[in-house]
Amino acid sequence: MNKETIGVEKLQELLTRGPFNRWLDFSVLSVNEEGIEVEVTWREEWVVNPEQRYTHGGILAAIIDTAADYAIAATLGRPVPTISIRVDYHKAAKPGNLKARAHVVRLGRQYSTAESYVYDKDGSLVASGRGTYYTAPPRS
Repeated sequence: MNKETIGVEKLQELLTRGPFNRWLDFSVLSVNEEGIEVEVTWREEWVVNPEQRYTHGGILAAIIDTAADYAIAATLGRPVPTISIRVDYHKAAKPGNLKARAHVVRLGRQYSTAESYVYDKDGSLVASGRGTYYTAPPRS
């Protein structure tokens, strides 16, 4: 299995192919052997509680899942389907861009595991998670 990572531009191209990821407005900041870092532009539509103005947990889960998936994609050269994901919420994500760091825990022939951590504009951890992904080669 390929252990080389693709570059920032190629990963950005893969990541923004889908409309949902474009709507979330991911920007790939770095790609290296230790993982990836992405930034997501905060949107008012993410607010779940207008009085408190914090981000809906589903948005944070989507960021965790996507970052973990694309940490694997940086190695395989393609995104892969999610089998399962676990998300932990650590504090409310208030308005402001979010950064996610993700890395591959185990790259397998059939299944792989990756972790992701989401930080707010002040660098505080707001959510983290781990996913299992189906990494078998696509059928011809």
